[in-house]
Amino acid sequence: MIPQVNGDNDDLEIEFEEEIQTSKTNKLDLVRKRVIGYTDGLEAIEQAIYKAIGTERYDHRIYTWNYGAEIAKLFGQPIPYVYSELKRLITEELTHDDRIDVVDAFLFSNNKNKVSVSFTAHTVAGNIEIQTEVAV
Repeated sequence: MIPQVNGDNDDLEIEFEEEIQTSKTNKLDLVRKRVIGYTDGLEAIEQAIYKAIGTERYDHRIYTWNYGAEIAKLFGQPIPYVYSELKRLITEELTHDDRIDVVDAFLFSNNKNKVSVSFTAHTVAGNIEIQTEVAV
């Protein structure tokens, strides 16, 4: 039996409420390698950025294949290639996060087998300046 609706379909209006999730998470002490309390807002987003670009994609079973950056494939590549690919990989990884709108202002330098990269992540909580090194 097929349900029948009498009259106008305006009675079938469904209302949804969008709930914004907080970014409250465990705070990582990377120096002592332990969890110390909680963090939220801009600090939580910054921690998520460092964690995402510091995690190699496909290497850890606890993460989906959409998490992490494929930086290991840059080992041994020419420096100009590393610069362009690093920019693409970081931008691709970080813009998956709904809290990050744009990643720009990339600056690169290299010293022997390390590439230093700095960039700005424009987030819903404000701008974050990130600096990190990658072995190549």
